Amino acid sequence: MKIAISAERADLESNVAHRFGLSPYLLVVDTETMGFKALANPGAISRPGAGVQAVIFAISEGVEVVLTGYCGPAAYDQLVSNGIKVITNVSGMVKDAIEKYKAGGFGQVLAVEQEKEQANRYINRNTLARALRSSARQIANILPILIGVVLCIGLFNTFVSKEALATIFSENVVGDTLWGACFGSILAGNPINSYVIGAALLNNGVSLFAVTALIITWVTVGLVQLPAEIASLGLRFALLRNALCLVLAIPVAILTVMILNFIIG
Repeated sequence: MKIAISAERADLESNVAHRFGLSPYLLVVDTETMGFKALANPGAISRPGAGVQAVIFAISEGVEVVLTGYCGPAAYDQLVSNGIKVITNVSGMVKDAIEKYKAGGFGQVLAVEQEKEQANRYINRNTLARALRSSARQIANILPILIGVVLCIGLFNTFVSKEALATIFSENVVGDTLWGACFGSILAGNPINSYVIGAALLNNGVSLFAVTALIITWVTVGLVQLPAEIASLGLRFALLRNALCLVLAIPVAILTVMILNFIIG
């Protein structure tokens, strides 16, 4: 059997090097004859990609086991995938480490390494399961919103005609903005629905001033939720906050659209 072992020097009297990829030498030892072949490890002086040459050397020499103090994850995976057992936490003299391996002294260590690898795979499966459950919960949370958007589009197209909108929105900047703010204050639902209604209004000829005001008040003014807000924050605060948001929504909407028109040209 051939064993590759990281070493500080190119002889069996050397100490085992701590890091496989950065060890000064790699020794390939025949456990029957104790004959060996030494390679000066290029990775010892070149940290980027350290360990690649050592892995290639071990594979090309047909070794079955690697003994070392520490083996990085990348090198470990490459060695294991090529059928080479990797035993870490090895120290002392190279000759003694080989004799210990021949006597079965690393059997328990190898079993521990295999248990660690199995545990890592189990953790990865658990991580995948948690990710899938989290994704399923997110989809379940989004699904009612998507259904609401579809229903909102259908109801708007069914019950609101272009003629009815024309009687309310007369292309007067201040008037349309005020009406948009009023509708946004009364309507309730997920903020996404305001974008759907806003798009439908634009498609039916309603001005951008009205739509902008509607979206602003939809998320800032809540007459439907006003009783709950009063119970939580007090009557005076709730009324004052909603009134200020309603009043300020009009100049904010007008200013926003004017700036947009200026930028567009």
